[in-house]
Amino acid sequence: MKSALRWFWRGLLALVLLVLLWQAWLFTQVMWWRTNDPAASSFMRLRLAELRRENPDAVLQHRWVPYEQISIHLKRAVVAAEDDRFMEHRGFDWEGIQRAIERNQQRGRTAAGGSTISQQLAKNLFLSPSRSYLRKGQEAVLTVMIETTWSKQRILEVYLNVAEWGDGVFGAEAAARRYFGLSASRLGPGEAARLAVMLPAPRRYERQFGPRLAAHAERVRARMHYSRIP
Repeated sequence: MKSALRWFWRGLLALVLLVLLWQAWLFTQVMWWRTNDPAASSFMRLRLAELRRENPDAVLQHRWVPYEQISIHLKRAVVAAEDDRFMEHRGFDWEGIQRAIERNQQRGRTAAGGSTISQQLAKNLFLSPSRSYLRKGQEAVLTVMIETTWSKQRILEVYLNVAEWGDGVFGAEAAARRYFGLSASRLGPGEAARLAVMLPAPRRYERQFGPRLAAHAERVRARMHYSRIP
């Protein structure tokens, strides 16, 4: 009995050490990307692997652009559509989470998540689209790491450069050229609002941008000048 208990505690200690080493490795990545631009995110690698199962020559549409070369309209539109308290919170919008819970209860299904831009960035950079409590827990830890060590400007810059905007389309520059034939710096309020409302389901919305989504884009356009951005 004592021997079994001893092995149990040793195994538990080994597991804790492995988890701590994993978190330390993730933290080194977070610190590196604070000043160095990531060439690809976890979501980008996963999507490229999916595309290459169908076409071995598939490539992603992606080009990194600095924060200053992204239209102020797109920055404001994305904040208005995805996280209107981006400049106020420290990674978690508790009011937004509460509203999402209430909406989901009213609809009887999970329709709104309440994730902030920082949470979405943590997931896109490091994790996968799978849904589990373990993944959400890791997302929360990464969000704290990012919010603690990065500026709000860096968070928004990286998010806009790695966000998915269509089938194999990642980042603001590729999205602007794919849908409007413009550089990200030249997007106007209308184009910016249309891109912002695509973010929750970009592959679906690139195929079907109907009247309901167009109306949502107009609502975002009407209020995005109130958005606070870095």
